[in-house]
Amino acid sequence: QDVKVNGFSVFIFRIALSIIFIFAGVAHLAHPDKVAARINNAAFHGFAALFGDAYLLGLLSGYVLLLFGITFMLGIYTRYSAVVLLIILIPITITIQMGNGLLHGPLWKNVALFGGLLFFIINNPTCYSLKNSSKKISRS
Repeated sequence: QDVKVNGFSVFIFRIALSIIFIFAGVAHLAHPDKVAARINNAAFHGFAALFGDAYLLGLLSGYVLLLFGITFMLGIYTRYSAVVLLIILIPITITIQMGNGLLHGPLWKNVALFGGLLFFIINNPTCYSLKNSSKKISRS
């Protein structure tokens, strides 16, 4: 079954989704000490410790969130940008959100982000993109 989706709505969805990653990246880079404190005070801070020092993780995640949030927003290798954002969102969600219980709103915000990213990973829509991550081969 062929599903038709308005390309402009996908473009708006991609921009709206990317903004949270861009702002989070800026916040991580502007205040890595606050990010480190949140990590160290989280119920599952031991999970983050497997990846390294909390302060360094704050900085590194900030760079990744900002860089791939921007490439995702611009539609530069959209699928790959979404994959990287999904990969970095997993340990953030486990470390910061999972210990707060199932009724914790930010946990469900992250679940919604996973859904949005999965939409772009699975479908890889190329409308309004600067660089497409899939090449279409036309046969005459």
